[in-house]
Amino acid sequence: MKKKVLSILLGMAMLAASITGCGKGAASDSGDASDSSKKEFKVGIIQYVDDASLNQIVDNLEKQLDTIAEEKGVTFNYKDYYCNGQADSTTINQMVAELINDEVDVLVPIATPTAMICQAATEDNQIPVVFAAVSDPEGAGLVASNDAPGANVTGTSDALNTAAILDLMLEQDRDLTKVGLLYDKSQDASTTPIKEAKEYLEKAGIEVIEKTGTKNDEVMLAADALCAEKVDAVFTPTDNTIMTAELGIYEKFIEAGIPHYCGADSFALNGAYLGYGVNYATLGVETANMVAEILVDGKEPATLAVKTLDNGTATVNTETAAALDLDYEKLRDMCDGFVEIQTSKEFE
Repeated sequence: MKKKVLSILLGMAMLAASITGCGKGAASDSGDASDSSKKEFKVGIIQYVDDASLNQIVDNLEKQLDTIAEEKGVTFNYKDYYCNGQADSTTINQMVAELINDEVDVLVPIATPTAMICQAATEDNQIPVVFAAVSDPEGAGLVASNDAPGANVTGTSDALNTAAILDLMLEQDRDLTKVGLLYDKSQDASTTPIKEAKEYLEKAGIEVIEKTGTKNDEVMLAADALCAEKVDAVFTPTDNTIMTAELGIYEKFIEAGIPHYCGADSFALNGAYLGYGVNYATLGVETANMVAEILVDGKEPATLAVKTLDNGTATVNTETAAALDLDYEKLRDMCDGFVEIQTSKEFE
């Protein structure tokens, strides 16, 4: 009896996920993706969680797919196959299984956790997977190498130049003695840059204070702990868990007089002092281009190199800079691109 109840509950959960998480509609059977005469393609987009960076990727991915469709005389149906797992791995697994059952032509996971789920789900069927915003594809085991992925998985990377952002931090304040590292230890995207940051700071003789959180309330407590430790600055890599909490913690850091340096412009949008990294709008466009190369041009994911964007753009929140009384002009010449922004929830 217990097994039957569990089965019923699981079925209800999967149904709820399909209704609330993925856009579904009547879509025609578009046939075999390898058919060069094919004109309509089902594109399954799986977003890890709502945050400004990932939303920006999806928006630009979809716009670019529409542009390519018009140019090449094809149709990319993504509206019926868009899902958002809201950082729940069980839900994401269910959504991916449903998209595979719907016979999508490609899976486009946004962020490392969704990419790893898609990789595992396609080991047998070899449906092409084109990920976006994976910071370390090789380290996560998604590809054999960035130059030659080797299987059905490739995509775009938002790999962070950790040393460059820490150079900005030290230029801003040459008297730093204690730096906090705030991240989610379960996020694969944070593993390498946190290791790099510790090595960089310890070599510079700067004390490192690590605080972690896997959900919002834990991040809040971690931020409070860093304030109590009176760190001089805080570093966070491209960590989606911290990103979703930024609007709730940035004022804590401002009140404590602590600038927050982060691995994406969306952090600065949501109140952090400075974000540094790739242009996520461009990342979305490049991801769409790779989808088209595979579906329309017939290229193989195994030989289609991972696309890594230059990440020399700093985004400064001018409101936060004013509140912290920081002169950011000294950083401008250290960056390939420099953007000034004010606090908001989403990019316009």
